Amino acid sequence: MNNTMRLYLHRMQAMDSALCVSVSHTNQYRIIRDVFRAVSRLGDGLFWYLLMAAIMLVEQGEGLKPVLHMMAAGLTGTLVYKWLKLKTHRPRPFQVRQDVWVVGKPLDHFSFPSGHTLHAVVFGLIAIAYFPVLAFLLIPFMLMVAMSRVILGLHYPSDVLAGAMIGYLIVHCSFLLV
Repeated sequence: MNNTMRLYLHRMQAMDSALCVSVSHTNQYRIIRDVFRAVSRLGDGLFWYLLMAAIMLVEQGEGLKPVLHMMAAGLTGTLVYKWLKLKTHRPRPFQVRQDVWVVGKPLDHFSFPSGHTLHAVVFGLIAIAYFPVLAFLLIPFMLMVAMSRVILGLHYPSDVLAGAMIGYLIVHCSFLLV
């Protein structure tokens, strides 16, 4: 890698880290901390499981295809993000910087990519593809899940962007197969 590329990557990492610190400091406000803790907790899976159950209840037999699609893509997402975390071993921001204010509990040891964001994109975009009327609910929730990970001090912004991009790629590929 040449010096220009190293300098560029160093600057990007510095911006990512600085933004992480600034955003994590917003959790000093109780309402922000409480709202985004709740959103993150729902993003652990509960929201998506309830959504799939609701689809099955409302759509009955017609709901099976979208729910199976969501489950298969979600499993793929889990395999991809766990593999990437084990390969990259990127520490979480609060493990590297004392000025990142962490107010959430990580589900695993590594930061890259954000599994919460990846799954929010996977489940949200697949549900919207089958039921566009849900976009008004799912798009804000997906964005809030992504934001929660940085606000709670658990991820760098680049982890969240990578999780969203990987989630999108999984969704795109899944529709090529379905």
